[in-house]
Amino acid sequence: MTFRPSRRQIISGMAALGALTSGGTRTAFAQGPKVVPLPGGEFQPLPIAIPNFVPGTPSDNEVAVGVTQVITNNLKRSGLFNPIDQAAYIEKVINIDAAPQFANWKTINAQALVTGRMTRQPDGRLKAEFRLWDVATGQQLTGQQYFTQPEYWRRIAHIISDQIYERLTGEKGYFDSRVVFVDESGPKERRVKRLALMDQDGANVRYLTRGTDLVLTPRFSPSTQEITYMEFGQGDPRVYLLNIETGQREIVGNFPGMSFSPRFSPDGQRVIMSLQQGGNSNLFVMDLRSKSTTRLTDTPAIDTSPSYAPDGARLCFESDRGGKPQIYVMPADGGPAQRISFGDGSYSTPVWSPRGDYIAFTKQGGGQFSIGIMKPDGSGERLLTSGYHNEGPTFAPNGRVLMFFRDPGGNGGPSLFTVDISGRNELRVPTPGFASDPAWSPLLS
Repeated sequence: MTFRPSRRQIISGMAALGALTSGGTRTAFAQGPKVVPLPGGEFQPLPIAIPNFVPGTPSDNEVAVGVTQVITNNLKRSGLFNPIDQAAYIEKVINIDAAPQFANWKTINAQALVTGRMTRQPDGRLKAEFRLWDVATGQQLTGQQYFTQPEYWRRIAHIISDQIYERLTGEKGYFDSRVVFVDESGPKERRVKRLALMDQDGANVRYLTRGTDLVLTPRFSPSTQEITYMEFGQGDPRVYLLNIETGQREIVGNFPGMSFSPRFSPDGQRVIMSLQQGGNSNLFVMDLRSKSTTRLTDTPAIDTSPSYAPDGARLCFESDRGGKPQIYVMPADGGPAQRISFGDGSYSTPVWSPRGDYIAFTKQGGGQFSIGIMKPDGSGERLLTSGYHNEGPTFAPNGRVLMFFRDPGGNGGPSLFTVDISGRNELRVPTPGFASDPAWSPLLS
């Protein structure tokens, strides 16, 4: 395993770029165009121009074009922006320290403009600079410069994308994040399953396990670069913790019977899971420091798939205590559970949004598997996508986008998809092979 430096180490020397106007004077940042999509309402993506970043020297051209492409792809895939084809550009940006000729960008209907430069420094580092402009007013909305090692150019592009996204939407971005998933290869009857890690856009895939044992339900810690997952090896299935930077692995605990769906608490200090005992299963939480285990439910039903609210006060879970799988909410330390799902069909794999405003779920009924969301009190249920066979939603760190997997059946295999919480912009996520059970990381620190 290679050590992955922190955001602070990667973007050393970060500083704001002074604001410019067409007259060359400094000004306060303008309000600028805003992307404010409403779920279910009419919406047009914001037209934005992203010319190729200017290379500091001819040798910097490849990385300058690469950064531009990653930013363009990020913003386009979000569904909130419409990057304008570079073939339509009238002006060629050659100096980002001079204000653009905004009339040229108004002509092609751009509302926002990104200019940038990539320059290799004498010490070998890359200097990345960008400015975001409001085309209508000719004012700079934001600007930053970063210094980084050359191998982290792609991550710098994600960080710049997040800056643009946040300035134009008012919400945190989600591009500087990763996804852990189960990579699947081989024939259906002898499928090899390995834990894999990638950037949220499908780049930089690396494998965390060898595929000798079956792995399931990887989940990120909200506070450390660790994941928890299940492994079926010799004997009973075990719940593991894996540090994805060092490769160090430890068993959370040895439990009699089967264990399912481990997930971290918001502070990263506990792991909650479902343990099977006889014909039923209940929820247990383990303190990772003391290794003490507390039982949270005690019913003759199957309670599974627990997920904490972001404040840690409550959790949602799946239970068939009412006859078929439904979603329930209860206090995080145990107590009475309240059923919140009442539609036709069965509900499973609930997961709480990082913003706390929605619970996502898988709904099965009428031969369809749907991915949907509802408010924590059960109101406002909305199905985002349906088909065969959708399952396993996970939220982006800003709560704006869901990732899930779809298995068409037959001789094929599962693939990963994303969809906006409005139900728009369903996209396939590129992976090397079949892929299932995604879990989105928090924004990298």
